[in-house]
Amino acid sequence: MTKGHFAAVTEPGKVGDLLRALDGYNGTLPVCCALRLAPLVFVRPGELRKAKWADFDLNAGEWRCLVTKTQTPHIVPLSTQAVSILRELHPLTGRGEFVFPSARTADRPMSDNAILAALRRLGIGKDEMSGHGFRAMARTILDEVLGYRPEWIEQQLAHAVRDPLGRAYNRTAHLEGRRAMMQSWADYLDRLKNGADVVQFRGRVAA
Repeated sequence: MTKGHFAAVTEPGKVGDLLRALDGYNGTLPVCCALRLAPLVFVRPGELRKAKWADFDLNAGEWRCLVTKTQTPHIVPLSTQAVSILRELHPLTGRGEFVFPSARTADRPMSDNAILAALRRLGIGKDEMSGHGFRAMARTILDEVLGYRPEWIEQQLAHAVRDPLGRAYNRTAHLEGRRAMMQSWADYLDRLKNGADVVQFRGRVAA
């Protein structure tokens, strides 16, 4: 677990346990899908719960959204696993605006407490995992275990990444590399969930 403001599971072996717990949640389908999607896309919690169907191109495997912190456009490449979850949910909520609507009305997004409440019902304590924790999980393992380039990871986290000349990278920066990274990440999570041997370090991925 990462110590700090947002609790996060970052040890690969424990990540597998967490993912299996998330898959076992038996609440409403939108909350179930949000729980399963969160580790795959690792956006900020507010961006996930406010996601709109109009911003998704499932055929292209892309989610084009606005970063809440900086109000800048951002592209989230979607793994085949992420697309599968969204296609599962689409028949239920696809006619509305929000991917994850409120349980009370489709005119509003899911409550900011919905994911946290689900984690607590699964017995996952506030000192173990938070909604923001999926970001720390991805950042740590993509770097320290899978060896991806830090600038790719930071760009995917929608942090304020700049190039060597001090210019802010645009939303398409390293897009193909990030697309491959996101699929590799989803495949790695599947291996952890299925109890595969944990790879401790693979070295830096080349450009």
